[in-house]
Amino acid sequence: MSLNAENLKKLEKMGYRFVGNNKHSAAKVCHWTKKSILDEGVCYKQKFYGIESHRCLQISPSVPFCHQKCLFCWRDLSVTETQWKGDFDEPGEIIDGCIDAQRNLLCGFFGNEKANPKKLQESQDPNNAAISLAGEPMLYPKIDDLIEEFHRRNFTTFLVTNGMTPEKLENLKEEPTQLYVSLDAPNKEIYNKLCNPQVENGWNNLNKSLDLLSSFDCRKVLRMTCVKGYNMQNVDEYADIIKRTNPDFVEIKAYMFVGYSRKRLTFENMPSNQEIYDFAGSVAEKCGLEIKDKAYESRVVLLK
Repeated sequence: MSLNAENLKKLEKMGYRFVGNNKHSAAKVCHWTKKSILDEGVCYKQKFYGIESHRCLQISPSVPFCHQKCLFCWRDLSVTETQWKGDFDEPGEIIDGCIDAQRNLLCGFFGNEKANPKKLQESQDPNNAAISLAGEPMLYPKIDDLIEEFHRRNFTTFLVTNGMTPEKLENLKEEPTQLYVSLDAPNKEIYNKLCNPQVENGWNNLNKSLDLLSSFDCRKVLRMTCVKGYNMQNVDEYADIIKRTNPDFVEIKAYMFVGYSRKRLTFENMPSNQEIYDFAGSVAEKCGLEIKDKAYESRVVLLK
């Protein structure tokens, strides 16, 4: 375990609930899961892809491990390491623990008269795993088995990767329902400045992962986090990468000035909805895609 007692306590205060003996995995109830239970809105993933926000389980099997220290990341990057350290828990143990943790975190809603009773009951049995909470999921040694175990339990799986482990991606036997690869820069210079890789050949690794996408049968999405003043430029270069990669969808989403990112960036780095729409329109035009949908509350545009 690479997280000490102080770090674990700090993350617990932020809403994380660590599970397993080795405390590298955690669940955290998403803002939109709570909103959905109260009938106050749903996540853009429900709008775009049909998953139910109140039945989504947001987890990570590798909270302390990531290859990058992205400026826009809302997490505390002082606790992350680039390689797996220590023993690890089994997939079934992680899933059982995360489901129990989410149930405990949601128990207060049973006393909330504003909660939708049907949704609240359904939330006790989640059916989509958003494997994206913190850290890099591909660093978990049994990521293949974790996805397989989720599918055995009739979950859909949304896996988000930074693309730093193309060899593991290439050898992934159990594909997720939806595979996200983060594309947060149009070229190596901007990538190094914004994503701050802690490993050698970060840009090359990312491009190797991007070139593997066409070999996957699952739904494939490029996720772009837009930081004003950093990466909302070089539209032609983005378009070349998107055309080469040929994903099913491209999500163009605004950086949000929250969490620990406020120590690295400023409020002015957060694009407005109009700036996101304009940028997304420029990218779409250059690579022959269309704006398929958008979610105002999350400042995100979907291209297809």
